[in-house]
Amino acid sequence: MIDLPKFELPFFAALLLLLVLARFFGELFERMKQPAMIGEIIAGIILGPTLLNFIHRTEELKVISDLGVFLLVILAGLEINFDDILKSMRGRNIIISLLAFILPILSGFMIGKLFGQNVMTTVFIGLCVAITALPVSIRILMDLGKLNTEVGQKIISVAIFDDVLALTILGILLDMNHIDKTFSAITTATIFTGIKLIAFILVVYVSYRVIQHFTQKENFVENQIDRLLGVLKGKESLFAILFMFILLFATLTESIGLHFIIGSFFASMLLNKKLIGTKNIDLFHKTTSSMAMGFLAPIFFAGIGLEFKFSAIENYGLLVSIIAVSFLSKILGGYLGGRFAHMGHRQSITLAYGLNARGIMELVIANIAFREGFINVEIFSMLVIMGLVTTLSTPFLLKQSFQRLNP
Repeated sequence: MIDLPKFELPFFAALLLLLVLARFFGELFERMKQPAMIGEIIAGIILGPTLLNFIHRTEELKVISDLGVFLLVILAGLEINFDDILKSMRGRNIIISLLAFILPILSGFMIGKLFGQNVMTTVFIGLCVAITALPVSIRILMDLGKLNTEVGQKIISVAIFDDVLALTILGILLDMNHIDKTFSAITTATIFTGIKLIAFILVVYVSYRVIQHFTQKENFVENQIDRLLGVLKGKESLFAILFMFILLFATLTESIGLHFIIGSFFASMLLNKKLIGTKNIDLFHKTTSSMAMGFLAPIFFAGIGLEFKFSAIENYGLLVSIIAVSFLSKILGGYLGGRFAHMGHRQSITLAYGLNARGIMELVIANIAFREGFINVEIFSMLVIMGLVTTLSTPFLLKQSFQRLNP
């Protein structure tokens, strides 16, 4: 490949060009019934070092990307009701959730070890293989009109469990980034991080119980918020109040050494219609979505394209193996989980296909792992390709499976 000369655009010119092309390709893929993020990543690949070499990942773009991650995680959390997490851990659902997570993460880990990768790289390969992109799954099911079916709800329930478990493991791994990689140091750090994580989850659970108490008093919190908004004269005060609540949890996790997305994710899950009212939650969701999907998220996904380097991939055997194991292990794990939970053959295969999309959450984890130095640019580029391939294929597989399920 010919090395193109490095040409640096002024920051706002680069930002403008990146946003325009990301939105253009995002719109193009939306019209093809595919997630906009795929087009946005392609925009970054075109403008970045892989092709035109016009734009490079600067510190300013990294800050905007972090804000994009923050809002994307909030949107993912708003899609989850805390009661649904508890539901996903009850009865037969826990069998599906565990098999759909454990089999892929072990398969990814074994592929990493087979190709001689270090421990942390193999763990992150496994983690990215194991996760299910909840927002992508919800969007695909909504497009197919299957969100409220029995299988659709099972897909969402398992995806919730997998996302929460994956982000919990991510918090532990990030806390061990700067320690000696000896067995005793890793063991000590894991125990210490586990204690901190348990303490944080206890805080979340206590907050959840307090929220439950207030929601028993009909419209109590909603009325208090509305009364406060009536006193405040500043615009978008509701947005500021709810953001302060989420930032409080994000600050708490950062202060104990965990990543800010852990706190953001759990805090946004605590917000629900019963607590602050349908009107308020819908307004907050709309405002957050407008900021994220209109500006920050396209820059984040285009930024992934800027850091993606196909030329860095030399081990094509590992690339093919990661893609293959991501399909086989996730589909097999979901199918076996469904069968163990006494679901029919066609229901189980439909469930398995629905869990196969990686998309947003996998790319967020891969990006954090790359930024923190856990994986190199070659592995990062492989994980981006895996996320794109699984996300592109899932709508087609799921549509065909639902047609066979309900002929």
